[in-house]
Amino acid sequence: MPKSKIETDHGLNARMFVTGLLLVLLYAIIITVLVRVGVAYGFVIVIAFALIFSQYYFSDKIAMFSMHAHEVTPAQEPRLHEIVDRLCLLANMEKPRVGVAEVDMPNAFATGRSPKHAVICATRGIMNRLNDEELEAVLAHELSHVAHRDVAVMTIASGVGMLAGLVSRVAMWGAILGGGGRGRGGQNIVLLEMVTWIVSLVIYVIAYLLTMALSRYRELAADRSGAILIGKPSVLASALVHITGDMGKIPRTDLRKAESMNAFFFAPALASGTAASLFSTHPSLEKRLDQLNKLERELNG
Repeated sequence: MPKSKIETDHGLNARMFVTGLLLVLLYAIIITVLVRVGVAYGFVIVIAFALIFSQYYFSDKIAMFSMHAHEVTPAQEPRLHEIVDRLCLLANMEKPRVGVAEVDMPNAFATGRSPKHAVICATRGIMNRLNDEELEAVLAHELSHVAHRDVAVMTIASGVGMLAGLVSRVAMWGAILGGGGRGRGGQNIVLLEMVTWIVSLVIYVIAYLLTMALSRYRELAADRSGAILIGKPSVLASALVHITGDMGKIPRTDLRKAESMNAFFFAPALASGTAASLFSTHPSLEKRLDQLNKLERELNG
């Protein structure tokens, strides 16, 4: 198929490349620490590979399951499919699968390891709240994520954090229950496990910061590409304001349940004014609107 008409973001590509290299380094550090503690090298490799493979290969199924989403046909959701069809024609892209999450929270996300295995999903809440033009703008944003291939990098990045978090918990409980014994060569097991816990915790924080930084940039890149694709930055800005305002009306318990998916959402599942917004995976609303306003002036004078 001819090349997509969604513009390439070289800044995003450079950041994904650097993030990928750093993630490889973090994986190597985790494996080294586990081997030093005494875990069998082969077992460590199998666990690390299994985690990466499952996160990467089944990312679409994991995301859909966590959001109570299901794939829909054109007969089931004609409005949604018509919008995606139109966007794919504009972008000159192969049509991804289309899904609906049966939740009231207004949001959308794209997932999948590659454009051929991608899914664009809208929640029932966003479909009920936005008009066709605004929904098209949001889905153009999500289609940009598919074209940029940034979902796979985000998925692997989250896998590093999961592995580091698992190792830190195992090491912490090992130190608590270890009783100060010594292993082969007179090594203090508790000391090794405490060091492992600290290193794993540091790796978790680094992986989180890398994920957050990349996520913020990729959202701005998708805003820009999606707005250019439909030629209406003001409509995407309107949808963004609408969704962000309605997010504060969603029960906090529902928002907390969806927090694990924040890095993939169009808008973060955060109640307005919460301290968690300081650590958001998305740039501020003001920054996103400012970019779209500038783009509107560039396109329309």
